[in-house]
Amino acid sequence: MGADLVIINASNIATCDEQKNYEIIANGYVAVKDGIILEVNAGNAPRELIDNRTTIVDASGKTVTPGLIDAHTHLVHGGSRERELPLKLKGVPYLEILKMGGGILSTVRHTRSADRAELKAKALSSLNQMLLHGTTTVEGKSGYGLDFDTEVKCLEVARELNEQHPVDVVSTYMGAHAIPEEFKGNTQGYIDFMVQKVMPYVAEHKLAEYIDVFCEEGVFTPDESRYILQEGRKLGLKLKIHADEIIPLSGAELAAELKAASADHLLAASDEGIEAMAKAGVTAVTLPGTSFYLMLGKYAQARKMMDAGVRVAIATDYNPGTCPTENLQAIMTFACFGMKMTPEEIIRAMTINAAYAVDRNKEIGSIEPGKKADMVVFNSPNVEFIVYHFGINHVDKVIKNGKIVVQDGKLNF
Repeated sequence: MGADLVIINASNIATCDEQKNYEIIANGYVAVKDGIILEVNAGNAPRELIDNRTTIVDASGKTVTPGLIDAHTHLVHGGSRERELPLKLKGVPYLEILKMGGGILSTVRHTRSADRAELKAKALSSLNQMLLHGTTTVEGKSGYGLDFDTEVKCLEVARELNEQHPVDVVSTYMGAHAIPEEFKGNTQGYIDFMVQKVMPYVAEHKLAEYIDVFCEEGVFTPDESRYILQEGRKLGLKLKIHADEIIPLSGAELAAELKAASADHLLAASDEGIEAMAKAGVTAVTLPGTSFYLMLGKYAQARKMMDAGVRVAIATDYNPGTCPTENLQAIMTFACFGMKMTPEEIIRAMTINAAYAVDRNKEIGSIEPGKKADMVVFNSPNVEFIVYHFGINHVDKVIKNGKIVVQDGKLNF
């Protein structure tokens, strides 16, 4: 019997196969059977792979990559924050906007007031945009409810979308995103509330796979972050950490100490923290779109991290306040010019490296036999062109679990 789907005549296939040093195959094919990659190789597809039931995708002049993986988003939330733009343009720091009642707390108010249908419709629209731009797996954090009912509601919406939408949603509980107004001046009380009431429910009902915490000045200290994460681990949750985003606070060191799956942001990570992450195998999830949008004038030191042996991923940080975009292709440009990463490094960072950040590296993230057939066919002769010609959507087709879910740049499911 032939394959279910065969991509033929691909100008370039960026396999991102770790065992083959992320090779790029020129003029090749990919065969898929039962949603799994069967073969990938140069040249013409063998005749025995094709019969009258095989779907043929002619990728002449096009580039094929693994499905993009967005390993850091705040998918489910209410409202938007375009009214903060004048403050940003005046140079008002994010933490100052937060103190003024904006920032996260503004979105918390919108999210709490939104009903389930509103939240789901908004997140569904975002997932559609992500898929249209080549994202096939996304990590989605809660953290805009900060109370029991809204956090649970947001995580339930994410679970429903995971079940109903082609994009796989990996959920993270992030109640430790900010101190809600009702706990102002009582951080320990809020931590106790999360640990004693919310986290056990989330774990028991399998609403999240990960737990995350915003370890930052004015939010949660390293000691508080360590306690929250350790309590989450006791409940079976895997660990992530918003680390060293604004000031150096030893967040990278904490991620290494706890052997977290990822440490994210890392603009202010110390050399010691970078070295510790490399030794502990922690994936660095960099978010250059946030640096761009906040006009910080600096980016995570991706080159230093890679030279130190840290696995570097790139994500959108999609959220309503500091990076309101679902488009990983736009983020490619910021990574190239902000972090001086090459196009090949960027593709790896959004595929196999990002797969490590969500513990899916054995299933997705590369085009190799035995992995899920999640792939993107770009209207681009090579990987470099995707980054070079910025500001447009290069996607021609997206294949998820062996099915074409975006066809000619349009949703197809």
